Amino acid sequence: MDERLPPETRGGLPPMLPPRVSGAAALVQQHWRDVVFVHWAVAPEAVAGLLPPGTRPDVLDGRTYVGLVAFRVAAPRLVGAVPTGGFNEANVRLYSVDGRGNRGVVFLSMDADALPSVLAARALAGVPYIWSDVSLRTSPAGTAGAVRRRFPGPPAAARWHVAVGDPIPEPADLEHFLTARWGLHTTHLGATRWLPVSHPPWPLFRAELRSYEGDLVTAAGVESGRIPPASVLWSPGTRAVFHPPRHVGA
Repeated sequence: MDERLPPETRGGLPPMLPPRVSGAAALVQQHWRDVVFVHWAVAPEAVAGLLPPGTRPDVLDGRTYVGLVAFRVAAPRLVGAVPTGGFNEANVRLYSVDGRGNRGVVFLSMDADALPSVLAARALAGVPYIWSDVSLRTSPAGTAGAVRRRFPGPPAAARWHVAVGDPIPEPADLEHFLTARWGLHTTHLGATRWLPVSHPPWPLFRAELRSYEGDLVTAAGVESGRIPPASVLWSPGTRAVFHPPRHVGA
């Protein structure tokens, strides 16, 4: 276990607090707004081959999850000072853990409607941003979104509508597992890296997926079938800080 990670855990669940990064530089700061989390359960062996070397699927009660997560990125800044412009994003993700115990997110695709941010993120961090039309709308009836992919990657599209319910005072184990990740694993320049991400705990609300159609998840290489999602959540958002990456040994 990485000694820099906090000891506060629920058994095998991710740490309840962000990684200790005091004194570490802030590479990127972002505000995430109107966040929708939709997750389907999948068998770990079905997605293990999609993860970076040196990582494996993170599991809860024998299952792992594929997520479709959409939100607005507001007030992004490089190195805490340089504004880069906000955008809408919808990503497909898996959940990972490495040999040092660092838990994280693995992005299979990241559709965003800001071409400069897409090009910069692909070049500098190796994350799979894709230039797409991304529309996100919030109203008293809930939140809705749509994606139509432009470039690169295989053609894909999706649209959804989520109704927002009551706040969640204390996240259950699954809700905690899906949202308290504190980092991401990625492969860049031939090496696997873990990028710590610090942010306050999510304020979470129960939600219901009223409609979904599309192929973003299957285009990312995961067959979730036609089963109902295992978890649907909404959050008004939080502020996140990305810190310098750490090498992960294979």
